[in-house]
Amino acid sequence: MTQEDKELLLRDLCARLPYRTIVRSFIRESGENDEILNCAHIINFYAYDCKPYLRPMSSMTEEEKKEFNSLINSVEERCINAYGKGGYTLAFIEVNDWLNAHHFDYRGLIERGLAIEAPNDMYK
Repeated sequence: MTQEDKELLLRDLCARLPYRTIVRSFIRESGENDEILNCAHIINFYAYDCKPYLRPMSSMTEEEKKEFNSLINSVEERCINAYGKGGYTLAFIEVNDWLNAHHFDYRGLIERGLAIEAPNDMYK
């Protein structure tokens, strides 16, 4: 894993801490296991291998697509009303929070080998 990959994965994991993301971790002493992401994974990030289980963007259900598009439209409207056409910072935060809460891989971590594709029913 390159240093760039490590930094990307660490940024992604930090953002997912509040969302009960399941990770596969490998610690030399205790072997490999699946558990909910916690602060110890972040603090000891460089000491052991840790990969989140994430959903590909293509796995978004029709209901989720409607919810996501509604969120995008709502946030965009609020930003334009509050800040003019250039004020999209809040939109990115809310959209990222929604994607993290639904465990989507919007950074392409699965393709890079930095995350594991979650089974269909893992986050129900």
